[in-house]
Amino acid sequence: MKKLDWYIIRKFLGTFFFSIVLILSIAIVFDLTEKMDDFFENQVPLKEIILDYYVPFVPYYMNMFSSLFIFISVIFFTSKLAGNSEIIAMHAAGMSFHRLMVPYAVSAGLLFALGMYLGGWIIPKSSERMLQFTDKYIEHFTTENARNMQLEVEPGRILHIESFQRRSGIGYRCSIEQFEGKTLVERITADRIYYDSLEYWHLDNYTRRQFDEMRETLDRGKRLDIQLPIIPDELFITAQQAQQMTTPELRHYMERQRARGSGNVKAFEVEYHKRWASPLGAFIMTLLGVTMSSRKVRGGMGKNLGIGVVLTAAYILFSTVSTTFSVNNVMSPFMAAWLPNFVFLAISIPLYIKASR
Repeated sequence: MKKLDWYIIRKFLGTFFFSIVLILSIAIVFDLTEKMDDFFENQVPLKEIILDYYVPFVPYYMNMFSSLFIFISVIFFTSKLAGNSEIIAMHAAGMSFHRLMVPYAVSAGLLFALGMYLGGWIIPKSSERMLQFTDKYIEHFTTENARNMQLEVEPGRILHIESFQRRSGIGYRCSIEQFEGKTLVERITADRIYYDSLEYWHLDNYTRRQFDEMRETLDRGKRLDIQLPIIPDELFITAQQAQQMTTPELRHYMERQRARGSGNVKAFEVEYHKRWASPLGAFIMTLLGVTMSSRKVRGGMGKNLGIGVVLTAAYILFSTVSTTFSVNNVMSPFMAAWLPNFVFLAISIPLYIKASR
């Protein structure tokens, strides 16, 4: 690393963080203006507004729009370098275009590591406070009732509950089926089921049928205590809560749900893959930004910035649309998260080859 490399890295990261402060400050002002009526109507304490909403707001949206910030930052300061003929001077001093990319790659690597750490561990915990605040004061999205739940709580054991109320902790019309391979060996039905503690559940007015080849044993009673490796909160996990899980928690939850046979993991799989795809987008957007703005062109920085904003908006829109396709089973979660990167990488490589010549 030479002095010129450190110069480019400082320009890159300085412009990146300056653009974050500028754009998020404007975003906070607009968001505060939009939600001011909700804050006054619900008499929200100022401390909660700052600590539980706007403090998590900054890293959450910084990570969400990191591609925008990176792309615009690269185009802004690289166009300025080209406009001042600094890149021409670098080439005249013997620095090739490939060598010029080294400090850009180092800067993108630092932002990749920062994005992985924030998106995988810091933002999930802070966004939990923000979503709880939103649900409490602005827009209610949590539900108190769940219906027609069926899942494999452990290998060969299927639980079905027709309806379950979070507030009372009581479920109605449930069945528990035990299989050995494909053979049903036991089936328990009950009018009510409710949770006690330590994964113990109680069944009221139950009927238990046990099957042994051609024989059936019938047992009825008022109450049956049974242990199931599930707690009521797991019945109410929604797609929004994927953002509140750290990367290890998210991976563990998906593995557990797949083992149970639950099909409601698409949104969680997309979120997991985006935890990797979005930070890696730093390299792609850096590559595309440098190749677009490293030459002095008529129209200068304004033209490059205009093209940059359009392309970044297309990238973010593409990411959103592909996520919707995955949730609707049009494409796999992996492709939904990675397709925007693949497309923009395919655009960047020919431009890079042309620019290096």
